[in-house]
Amino acid sequence: METTLYTQTGTASGKTTLPKSVFGVKWNSDLVHQVVVAMQANKRAGTAHTKDRSEVSGGGKKPWAQKGTGRARHGSSRSPIWVGGGVTFGPRTDKDYSQKINKKMRTKALFSVLSKKLSDNKVLFVDSISLDAMKTKSAVSIVSALSKIAGFEKLSSKKPTTALLALPAMDKAIEKSFANLPGITVGLAKDLNALDAISFNHIIVVNPKEIVSALEAKIK
Repeated sequence: METTLYTQTGTASGKTTLPKSVFGVKWNSDLVHQVVVAMQANKRAGTAHTKDRSEVSGGGKKPWAQKGTGRARHGSSRSPIWVGGGVTFGPRTDKDYSQKINKKMRTKALFSVLSKKLSDNKVLFVDSISLDAMKTKSAVSIVSALSKIAGFEKLSSKKPTTALLALPAMDKAIEKSFANLPGITVGLAKDLNALDAISFNHIIVVNPKEIVSALEAKIK
């Protein structure tokens, strides 16, 4: 598989070869859904907590006599049917939302998403990005140049899920320069997963030779 390789100025610089084991995987919606939902569940903090009838204050005395009042019998104002009483079946901090994801499932789901995005022209390959200093202006000019490529006109959008800039190694100059751009998120290729890949409209792969090698290593 071959695709066009671009420079940071938006001009084509040649071709790059992509392995079918990473970018030629058949789309598997069921697997991707299962992995993405599991990853979202694993990110839940589980901090929501309600008090049951044993934890709310008050209720030590029987509200009124058992008989003779004409009203329904009640033994405690901490009952869930009372205002201010305990909560039945409410969220508790002791609940674990985490789900197990097999390594092969996680990897195949990621490759399935990447393959689908590549076929939809949502993956852009850039040979390298170099900045002399940490300047937002420089990052804006790079995004502006890349947005002139056919199919990537929306890279300059301010939506938070516009594009993921995948780097082979973290670069402080790039990270800080793109930090003020609401539409671009910078991340490491080795940390790329199905949830991140499917959450962004576009993926910008910087130095594809190194990144593809890192992705292929996930298979082993």
